[in-house]
Amino acid sequence: MIGRLVRVSVVAGCLLAASLLTVETATAQTKIKPGFNLFSVEQDKEIGAKSAAEVERQFPILHGQAIDSCVDAIGKRLAAVAPGAKYAYQFEVVNASDVNAFALPGGYLYFNRGLVETAKSEGQLAGVMAHEMAHVALRHGTNQASKAYLGQMGLGVMGGLLSKEGSSAEKSIGAVGGFGMNALFLKFSRTDEEQADVVGAQMMARAGYDPQDMVSFFEIMRSLQSRDPGRGERFFSSHPAPKDRAARIRTEMTSLAIHETAPTAGFKQAKAALLKLPPALSTQQIAQANGTGGATAAASPSQAPTSSGSRVAELNVEPSSSTFRSFQQRNGLFQVNYPENWLIYQPANGYGVTLAPPGGFVDSGGEENDLVYGVIINHYDPIDREVSTRFANQPDNDAYAAGFVDGNGRVVSRTSLALATNDLISQILRSNSDLKLVADSQRVDTISGASALSLVLSGRSPVTRQEERVTVFTRELSDDDVIYALFIAPGVDYSDSRATFNRIIASLQVNDSARHP
Repeated sequence: MIGRLVRVSVVAGCLLAASLLTVETATAQTKIKPGFNLFSVEQDKEIGAKSAAEVERQFPILHGQAIDSCVDAIGKRLAAVAPGAKYAYQFEVVNASDVNAFALPGGYLYFNRGLVETAKSEGQLAGVMAHEMAHVALRHGTNQASKAYLGQMGLGVMGGLLSKEGSSAEKSIGAVGGFGMNALFLKFSRTDEEQADVVGAQMMARAGYDPQDMVSFFEIMRSLQSRDPGRGERFFSSHPAPKDRAARIRTEMTSLAIHETAPTAGFKQAKAALLKLPPALSTQQIAQANGTGGATAAASPSQAPTSSGSRVAELNVEPSSSTFRSFQQRNGLFQVNYPENWLIYQPANGYGVTLAPPGGFVDSGGEENDLVYGVIINHYDPIDREVSTRFANQPDNDAYAAGFVDGNGRVVSRTSLALATNDLISQILRSNSDLKLVADSQRVDTISGASALSLVLSGRSPVTRQEERVTVFTRELSDDDVIYALFIAPGVDYSDSRATFNRIIASLQVNDSARHP
């Protein structure tokens, strides 16, 4: 472990399986925070706008006073109470017979005509709209894109979206499937779906709708699946139903104050207008007519180019100077000292920085330069403090394999810093399969007057084909967010790097009152 900064006490299994869904008490509303995300809210909007333009080139959008007035009126009521960033939500009805809906980052929502026709009431349509808006508010689309991008481009992106030509959401999304109907924006996990149900129910109650209408619509969809599976096939392929969905929403309803208000009076008119139109084609028929052969999503992340090229990068890292300079983050969130011959890589937006000596970044022929030696410091907005353990053994969770819970999946430690650290580490391990937790490397200490944790990851670098080591430090902030520092070095240089890394982390000063997300 690096130097004397970290005390010898081991946090045995201190890190809990990552889950974003939390419950404060039996009667309190569930609090849900957005997950890991490399993109800014402004980049969400940029990505959404470009994706929406692609979608509307491929699919016919219905325009009529009745239908536009209906979805706009419902959408505005829900948008007024939506959590998170204030997006300019936009609502469109696609002239397609399938019962489906999807949301793009930045607030672009689409509802197939078949879905509107299937809904029996304004409340049921509002339930679907609230569910889709919750995906946007929780930033599920770019959360998934972030995981895919981290997996392809390596740890260097965790200091900000770094590329050979600077920060670019367009290049980043292009690398994981492109704009338009990107599979990352359209298909979520069951955990994401449950989160959208819960937040959607909360939004409905605040907007004056009964969340029971959301339950009713999903029950209609379940019945449709058995009677006419073709009409609802796309809905269930992109909206995997959480276990006990109806029961979970009803449980949340017990904590909600529901003050029903009068309907907008436009739903019946909208349905009547739709019935006068010629029958709609299915999504697949529309795609075939457009010559896309039924494909409705861009290339999956596994088909996109990866960071590392075909050649093996050579290590030629310049020795670190013994004279240090000081770097201060632009918002005053943290300050740190670094060797004067190191270079600073600070993205145009966000809170992170990457510090590396000449030769610390290498070009292996991929989309990004690869960081093989250096330090990343950034802010992280993790899971909430009190985390339910019921997601500990979900298939999409790497915590058990990494040894963060015991053999029975039970939680061993529940400190907010441990939970946040586990959330961060699970993203790194899930996206960097070559890295593994070094046994018994967890340590506790303080950084800049607050509690801190550290651990070591090790694995064969896909860039250099040699062992690399990553020491992860997390330091808590007053609002349960964290500052993290990643110290990355080839295994052969790890011992020699300790003195430099120790000096850097010992100099880190954090301003808890500074603005951060």
